[in-house]
Amino acid sequence: MATDVYLVRHGATEWTHTGQHTGSTDLPLLPEGEEQARRLGDMLRAVRFTAVWSSDLRRALRTAELAGFPHPTVTPLLREIDYGEYEGVTTEEIRRSHPGWELFRDGCPGGESPAEAAGRARSLLADLAGAGGPVAVFSHGHFMRALATAWVDLDIATAARLGLDAAAVGILHDGERGRIVQRWNWVPDVTAASTH
Repeated sequence: MATDVYLVRHGATEWTHTGQHTGSTDLPLLPEGEEQARRLGDMLRAVRFTAVWSSDLRRALRTAELAGFPHPTVTPLLREIDYGEYEGVTTEEIRRSHPGWELFRDGCPGGESPAEAAGRARSLLADLAGAGGPVAVFSHGHFMRALATAWVDLDIATAARLGLDAAAVGILHDGERGRIVQRWNWVPDVTAASTH
């Protein structure tokens, strides 16, 4: 049976707007992020998921809850990449002292290396193996990019070329053509969303 993994990025937080790297800092969703999560629910409601998983950080858990999935399987494997000394720092600030810095090539001092993030992504995908149907995964922007590259056996550095907005969905498909990225950075249509 074909498997679809729906990667669902959490809604907006304060640091989404400032561009600060948000790994372990457990920020809440903004009201805007909560509305984005509800729109995700409108978009995902028609899918009959065999399993729903979430990061243990509250921005992902709250997004799952507001999207209509209040009891996901929670795992720290779905946490955002550990930014170490770059937690709370913007890319622009990092590049002032480290020109050309790239997360998926260079990693973060005191944090997770690209190889470690790729390994964690492979571990999570192994846990999802055999789901036998669609699976929803509520997680974080950079780690979801790592999941996508692990899914299609690309080098983790490729993840730098995948943009992903807040409250966006990617669909990883495993079927007769093998593993592919079926859809990427799919954001719910604001005009089609119901009002809450």
